[in-house]
Amino acid sequence: MAQMGDIKRRIKSVNSTMQITKAMYLVSSAKLRKARERVDTTRPYSETIVDSIQRVLGSAKGVSHPFLEKREVKKTAYIVISADRGLAGGYNSNVLKLAESIIEDKSKAEIIAYGSKSRDYFTKRGYEVSNFLTGVTEEPEYVDARQSGDSVIEKYKNGEIDEVKLVFTKFVSMIAQEPAVLTLLPVQVEKKEEAVDDKGMNTLTEYEPSPEVVLDYLVPKYINGAIFGALVESAASQQGARMTAMESATSNAEDIIDSLGLVYNRARQASITQEISEIVGGAEALK
Repeated sequence: MAQMGDIKRRIKSVNSTMQITKAMYLVSSAKLRKARERVDTTRPYSETIVDSIQRVLGSAKGVSHPFLEKREVKKTAYIVISADRGLAGGYNSNVLKLAESIIEDKSKAEIIAYGSKSRDYFTKRGYEVSNFLTGVTEEPEYVDARQSGDSVIEKYKNGEIDEVKLVFTKFVSMIAQEPAVLTLLPVQVEKKEEAVDDKGMNTLTEYEPSPEVVLDYLVPKYINGAIFGALVESAASQQGARMTAMESATSNAEDIIDSLGLVYNRARQASITQEISEIVGGAEALK
């Protein structure tokens, strides 16, 4: 009887946990639909900015700009985007391990952390966390990206940092998310071939007052837009990973309940058989 009571308590406990995972699955599903819509609307903006920079570089010869020039890397800023909460499968661990794997020298690294998981991970390991933002990873706004974007641009101009890398999770589908690294500074874009008209002649594009001034306007928008796009991609990835994890947890809970139910029924059957045996034995002893 004591064993049966323990099994019933375990079934009740697992069932309570399953109700929580079901609720979290539904919440993540709703948030994922909204996050996917933001991804679809954000990607075209980022692609347009990159395309504009490529056109400037492709049509203007000999463009010189501080944002394009490579220099000796004495310090690198890493913008790492994670979540504020767990229960999202391997979402956090994958992006954090990727970020740590590309850091060659801890003393030359500066971390800008989005999400408490990223902040705690690098702080415990002795990295320099110069800035962190929490509470914005699930529903990011452009101002959240601009805050860190403007900061790294200013530090890059002043020579405090020589390179900026963005580590985030790219949203592929509900069940697939890929950690990725993007170098923001110096800007690395492929020069496009010069545009041609219908007759096959190269078209001439002039930038006023100069290509350098145009880049000075575009590059900060590209960097802030890239960070915001990464935040949106990571938000969708986070919800997709959490939804998948909660679905798996719910399925595992159901399997455990079924298994415990079978054990309980066997124990109950054994108890009944034992009681019948005792009654029959007692009756035989009275004869």
